[in-house]
Amino acid sequence: MARMKFPRRYVIVLLTFICTNVCYIERVGFSIAYTVAADAIDVNQANKGMILSMFYYGYILSQIPGGWAAQRLGGRRVLLLSFMLWSLICGLIPLDPNRVVMLVLSRLFVGIAQGFIFPAIHTVLAQWVPPQERSRSVSLTTSGMYLGAAGGMLFFPSLVKHMGPQSVFFVEAVLGVAWSVIWFKFSSEPPHTDLPKKIKAQSGGVVAPRTVKIPWRRIIFSLPVWTIVVNNFTFHYALYVIMNWLPTYFELALKLSLQDMGSSKMLPYFNMFIFSNIGGVVADHLITKRILSVTKTRKLLNTIGFVVAAVALMALPSFGTPSGTVICSSVSLGFLALGRAGFAVNHMDVAPKFAGIVMGVSNTAGTLAGIVGVGLTGNILEASKASNMDLTSSETWKTVFFVPGYLCIFSSVIFLIFSTGEKIFE
Repeated sequence: MARMKFPRRYVIVLLTFICTNVCYIERVGFSIAYTVAADAIDVNQANKGMILSMFYYGYILSQIPGGWAAQRLGGRRVLLLSFMLWSLICGLIPLDPNRVVMLVLSRLFVGIAQGFIFPAIHTVLAQWVPPQERSRSVSLTTSGMYLGAAGGMLFFPSLVKHMGPQSVFFVEAVLGVAWSVIWFKFSSEPPHTDLPKKIKAQSGGVVAPRTVKIPWRRIIFSLPVWTIVVNNFTFHYALYVIMNWLPTYFELALKLSLQDMGSSKMLPYFNMFIFSNIGGVVADHLITKRILSVTKTRKLLNTIGFVVAAVALMALPSFGTPSGTVICSSVSLGFLALGRAGFAVNHMDVAPKFAGIVMGVSNTAGTLAGIVGVGLTGNILEASKASNMDLTSSETWKTVFFVPGYLCIFSSVIFLIFSTGEKIFE
């Protein structure tokens, strides 16, 4: 009896899932470790915001170059090089809040290195994955981010407590190098023969020769692309604010440290992992069974995800309890992840040959949201403190959570009106 061959594209999707998992372990890990180290020497909130947002300054610089590099050099090679670079930085740089210049430069270069990763991933997925598997493949890959964040929130506070903040950098470096070795051994460039004949016929030309001219002008001035950009900005504004500042909210407003929260601190990110995959499966089902068109499917899931997330975000500071905060943050992040089956897969619909490029443009906006949202939140809190407002009061935090709530409503309307699921770039 002949052995059934496991499709190579499944291996690629699994490896990219692990890739995003490790990336977000690193991001959450730094936020937790640096917050503890900075609080120990009374670094003010504005300076904390500056350090926490420095990653995104580097990240934004390499998004579009990352898409170009993946298109020209191959996503597999770009992923390997970028992973090795940020892993080495984490392994070599000490975590010392007093050495501000060194921390700024290290976070800047980690951001630059990781900025190549997601455009490269989407280039790889567009080359390997046929249209009828795109939603669940992209959702599974991106859900690794949330599982990584959940794992980081669960394990790193205890690690910091017992081994110190520097131990987080060591763990991150080991994970990064380990993934690089696995990727080097088990990944490969996409052979045209890997897809079954039936799937290749339906693939719509997902593999573009690296010499194809990139339609930069049409991409930049495309309204459907801009709807993806707007929603990517909003998604990451909400995500990065919660990821970087929710630990501070727990400690200041709720008088509860992450070490004392047990497993509940990982629930928001674990919820993202679950809802991201639900969104991908539902989207592919609606499309393959011809229940809804690609356009209507993307709009439906994006709207549901962002509107429910907006309500939960604006309700969050009203509870003023740990359980209420965990529930609201879990609902908001979970439904934002559901919405990724709308906007986050849409670039493969409109530009399958240039998915990495469009992802780079879109993720530039998402990274800008990290710079604006994380830094602005620190300044809002510092201004509130200067105005003699009590940072332990939930009322003080309403502005922090209402801003992404309003952005979610605005972005969902833009996507509902202007997005499309049709291919517009040949």
